[in-house]
Amino acid sequence: MKALLVVFLSVFMAELGDKTQVATLLFAADQNLSRWEVFAAASAALVFASLLAVLFGAQVSRVVPPSTLRVVAGLGFVAIGL
Repeated sequence: MKALLVVFLSVFMAELGDKTQVATLLFAADQNLSRWEVFAAASAALVFASLLAVLFGAQVSRVVPPSTLRVVAGLGFVAIGL
């Protein structure tokens, strides 16, 4: 249960205010689109993107140690932040 909460909060906080959320907000603001359809489509897209990340991560972890993955991910986040 702890892992579920940690992953949920990490992803939730990372997604707040990012370009995906802004795009979803703009779609929802369009009076010609159903808000429920926007919600369903955005949710499905995020679920599918997460599925791809999990599958890719599972494969990569077979050949790259978790400690190396953490360092590479950390450096990637620093590079993106600059």
